[in-house]
Order: sequence, then C-alpha cells, then structure tokens
Amino acid sequence: MSKHLVLQTDFGLSDGAVSAMYGVALSVDPSIRIFNLTHEITQHNIWEGSYRLFQTINYWPEETVFVSVVDPGVGTDRLSVVVKTAKNQYIVTPNNGTLTHIKDSVGIVEARIIDEKVNRLPNSGESYTFHGRDVYAYTGARLASGVISYEEVGPTLDVEKLVELPLTKASYDKEGIEGNIDILDIRFGNLWTNIGREIFIEAGIQYGDSLEVTIENNRRHIYKNIIKFGRSFADSHLGEPILFVNSLDKIGVAINQGSFAKAYHIETGANWKISIRSMERKFS
Repeated sequence: MSKHLVLQTDFGLSDGAVSAMYGVALSVDPSIRIFNLTHEITQHNIWEGSYRLFQTINYWPEETVFVSVVDPGVGTDRLSVVVKTAKNQYIVTPNNGTLTHIKDSVGIVEARIIDEKVNRLPNSGESYTFHGRDVYAYTGARLASGVISYEEVGPTLDVEKLVELPLTKASYDKEGIEGNIDILDIRFGNLWTNIGREIFIEAGIQYGDSLEVTIENNRRHIYKNIIKFGRSFADSHLGEPILFVNSLDKIGVAINQGSFAKAYHIETGANWKISIRSMERKFS
C-alpha cells in the first residue's frame, strides 16, 4: 500500500480527538504518512463530509486510504465500512451517506464491512463513542501500511446497500438553468452550485454574458440580481457579484473580495435552489 492516510472529521482541533487518531495510526506503523483533509466539517453534517471527499479525492494517488468520520449515529447499529473506489483508493467511514458523492461521481467497485473482532484497537471494546479512533483510524492505518489486505477488512457488502443521501441533478431548458447550492467555499463565502460548466456550454452562455440569478430557500426568494459571467474575479469591480467556474468545473457565485454567503445569509442543501436565465434570449 502507499502508506498515505488522509483524515477527515467534524471533531475540530480544540481538543485531543484528532491527535489520538494520529497516535493510533502511528502505533500501527511509525512510518505511515498522515495528512488532514479537514477537521472542520460542520458538526453532524454528513452531506458536507460527502462533498469534501468528492472535492479532494481525485487529486490523491492510487491506494491512498481516506478515513472520514462524520458520525452522528456512533454506537448504533449503523455499519462501519471500507470501500474501494473506481480509481483504486479506499475510504474508511460509517455507512451513513458519507459516500454519496463518491459513488455518484467517482464510482465504488467494492465495499466491505469492518470486522471489529479483528480490526479494532486492542482494549477499546467497551467504548462505543469514539469509533474514529478505535475502529476507523486503526483499520485505516492497518490497511494503508499493509498490515492487512483489503480482503482482511471483513465480509463483502453489496455496493447497492451503501446509504446514499438525496442527490439532485442540475437541469436546463430554453427558459433557464436550475440547480442547487451544494456547498460553500467557507473562508471566502463563495457559493458552489451543482451546475457543471458543460451546461453553460450547451446553453450557449459565454464569458461576459449578463444573467439573471435567483436564489430561493423553500420557495422563499432570498436573492435576485443581474450578474456577469466572468473568467476570474478581476472581471468584476470590487464589491460586485460575479458568476465563475470553480475548481471542480462547477458554476460558483461570488462577490469580489467579499462574502456572498454572509451578505445574503445563504446556506447550502437540497432546499437552496438557484435559477439562471438570460436577459437577452432563450437558451439554445
């Protein structure tokens, strides 16, 4: 295996939880290389954890092992799994929806249930609230370092039995484009939609076009304005909004050197809809 172990949690870094996971992994193999994806997932937000995996995983080499712990159901009968992606990477996680975006966009070729009789930190059997340390970090480190093979994780699970969150596809017709606000570029307050750049191409939208953008939450209008589609933030004046293509080839909405999310109190999820229409013509 590659000995690359990438950790993602909603634990934050204000206490010793993440450090304990590091310690467990290094106790398995002191030469293992551990990296943080993020530990700032919003508490219990499985959707956000799923998206951050999707945002990152394609840029890591084959055989990298990811451990993702956003686990509001810890200690219940939800399964703990390790999946193998279509790009030959592994994800150790609860079976609670965290794999939604990976299954949809990357592909999952195999899943296995973690056999905790074998793959659990020794002397941790009476603890049911820190599976991130006792099961996931331990199993992930053993897999990444080659102490166990993938087959030794545990019994197989039908990939179709992996829990998936509702995933809405963007769409368009001659009247306009409809999508969702999937996630925030948190530090800068940009909105990342599920509208792929290919939809703009199919609709005949070009850089420099001015488009009517409407954002709704449960059909309540939050924002409506004319925004230019630009290549970069430099295509708008300071404080002006702009539509742009983000790093995942999706359409984003930003304010030049400002936070769009804070300015208009916009959040993310299935109830946050965005509509884009041309002021000059029907889309092609």
